[in-house]
Amino acid sequence: MTESDAPVPVVVAIDGSDTAIHAALWAIDEAIARSVPLRLVCVTKATHPSAEDYYADIHHAENAIRAARDAVESTGQPVKIETAILSGPPAVSLIFESENADLVCVGTVGIGRNARAILGSTAIELAEKARCPVAIIRPEDEIPRDTPQWVVVAVTDEPESESVVERAMDEARLREAPVLMLGHRGRLDDIVVQWKARYPDVHVYPVTNGADVARFLKKHDEPVQLAVIGGSRAEEVMQIVGPYGHSPFRGTAASVLVVRH
Repeated sequence: MTESDAPVPVVVAIDGSDTAIHAALWAIDEAIARSVPLRLVCVTKATHPSAEDYYADIHHAENAIRAARDAVESTGQPVKIETAILSGPPAVSLIFESENADLVCVGTVGIGRNARAILGSTAIELAEKARCPVAIIRPEDEIPRDTPQWVVVAVTDEPESESVVERAMDEARLREAPVLMLGHRGRLDDIVVQWKARYPDVHVYPVTNGADVARFLKKHDEPVQLAVIGGSRAEEVMQIVGPYGHSPFRGTAASVLVVRH
């Protein structure tokens, strides 16, 4: 197998936080489902004021990668793990990684008051500029395990709509979750029938109050584990995830998958 033939990995940004480790654990199923490696990446600063600062930064990155790798390996899942320590602005480094990735995952740490700094900026810029789909994963929530945790997606008139819905259905199948499919009255029922025929093992429930995921989450308190949106709606990420990494919506703790091809 040549380098160009090698499977493109699922990339996870690791920063030493529990949220990043949770993102890595979430990404395991993605990598296994696609038979690709799970690539754990930590980005250090591009410049350092001293040798001591440089070695401290590298030491932190090595420890962060080791902790994430240990967490993934402890699951016993059959996933190949790759690791890398990069240097530079996090967003730039991960956007570059996205050019040869099936998916890039980041945690929500840092999104908020300093929304254009550190990982918050990384998540936002990735959602807007990555060359592959981007998953922004919230910390594990406290919703009881016996409560259905929905995947929510909207049927829109945008050209990307079909691929966005298809990715949402794939995620629902992978995670054995039901789907809330949003759309407009008069056409949604027929669309739902078509998707149920393609995914007979996925439970799909139509919601005919419009095709806006962020607006739906604001008005309802269903426990949503994943909101799937298209790249043209990447600006909705902050509305869905919420300021300071806390969802502004009642009862929701949705991660976001931005679909881009």
